[in-house]
Amino acid sequence: FEMTNSLPTTSTNNIIMTTNSLPPLAMVASSKPSTLSKYSASLPFLRRPQHLTQQYAGDVGFDPLDFAKTPEKLEYYREAEVKHARIAMLAAAGWPVSELFDAKITAAVNDADFGLSLSPLVDGSDRAPSLLNGGLDHVSPYFWGFCLGLTAAIDLKGIRNSRYGGDDDDGDYLPGDYGFDPLRVYPSEKEGRERMQLAEIKHGRLAMLAVVGFATQEFVSQVGVVDETPAFFNPLFHF
Repeated sequence: FEMTNSLPTTSTNNIIMTTNSLPPLAMVASSKPSTLSKYSASLPFLRRPQHLTQQYAGDVGFDPLDFAKTPEKLEYYREAEVKHARIAMLAAAGWPVSELFDAKITAAVNDADFGLSLSPLVDGSDRAPSLLNGGLDHVSPYFWGFCLGLTAAIDLKGIRNSRYGGDDDDGDYLPGDYGFDPLRVYPSEKEGRERMQLAEIKHGRLAMLAVVGFATQEFVSQVGVVDETPAFFNPLFHF
């Protein structure tokens, strides 16, 4: 009788131990498919490039010109994409902000007792300086020197990380990861990090298209984007 009663107890304990040893459901679920399709998710009529194995966030198999022919080139182009994406996000925000406030800030600085006499960089049509709009020669050389020094330092940091495995203890290097997170918004869990990486690259790609659109639109129309589409850049109560 005791042996019979002990069997359910032992079985129950085993079930509890097995259940406790399983990972949480969120860890079991994965956003990546178990097997990769032979065809590109972005261009279904083309074969998926060999080295695009969803190793990085935002990988939809788009490489029609076959730039990433080797894993080393894939890492190189991924690093370049992340850098351009971050610069584009800053530019997509800074471009309309400069057209809205450049003249006002310049006037405020000139009115203050700083001994400066500045001129707005935005032209009479409220267009920001660019390769197509011109006006880049009016930017202070000190600003260009600062930008050159900053980008050189970032590039050196990226080269060091790619060669020596970055700052992580496991030695793995994620292209574009410089360990810069002063506000501590980067999640500690893997699922949260993958979500953040995907959001960053999607916003960056959209920003790159937006900046090209800003430059092209202002070159063709000869009007600043804040004036051509004021509904996006002015408070709603102005309308």
